[in-house]
Amino acid sequence: MNQSAEDPTGEDASRKSEPAANPGMGSLADQYAAKAGVRQDESGRIDVLQSIGGVRGLAESILPGLLFTVVFTILRDLQISLIVALAVSAVFTIVRLLTKTPLTQALSGLIGVGICAFVANRTGNAEDFFLPGFFTNAAYIVGMIVSIAVRWPLAGLLFGFIRGEGTEWRKQASRIRAYSLATWLIIAVLALRLIVQVPLYLADNIAALGTTRVAMGVPLYALGLWFAWLVSRPALEKQQHPPA
Repeated sequence: MNQSAEDPTGEDASRKSEPAANPGMGSLADQYAAKAGVRQDESGRIDVLQSIGGVRGLAESILPGLLFTVVFTILRDLQISLIVALAVSAVFTIVRLLTKTPLTQALSGLIGVGICAFVANRTGNAEDFFLPGFFTNAAYIVGMIVSIAVRWPLAGLLFGFIRGEGTEWRKQASRIRAYSLATWLIIAVLALRLIVQVPLYLADNIAALGTTRVAMGVPLYALGLWFAWLVSRPALEKQQHPPA
């Protein structure tokens, strides 16, 4: 008698259980993507605008630093500039509370602005408002280099689950190389920030520092993320979605 016809533990039963595993992986990928902030559009390409939180997320990332720079450049008053930056960040958080939308990005932004304001207020130097960002960038750079060195490139952990690869990409040397290259691209974006902004900080050029901080913040990061997504595409995905 055929075991697969009567025995629920046979091969047919295992095959029937396979589709059930796919939704689990899909759910895991969605959760990971949500936490990482990376989104795909309907065609399977990375949605850069949605990955940075849409127009609201872009405003939440840019406006506090931009207004701090503008107000300080005009008034040369550190206290007022810090209050304005904190106030606009707090407003974004309150709006999200009232509209019952996810608080993660706005709240993390408020905490970040609070830390920057604390450092600048403690030292009395306006340029120190941007100082914590340098250490954050440096920490990310070190972490990503370590991830490449141990053959767990961060881009693979980020994009692998979103693409449904899980961690299976680690079994292929070509995929490890692709995700390592993608991680190096993100590192290059972070390193470029330090190369440009640290000399401006040392020169006490608040206006230029604030301007480059905005330009090289979320917009440049989103561009780097998009290129990292492109260079790490699997062969099948490249055939389905050739570059424009």
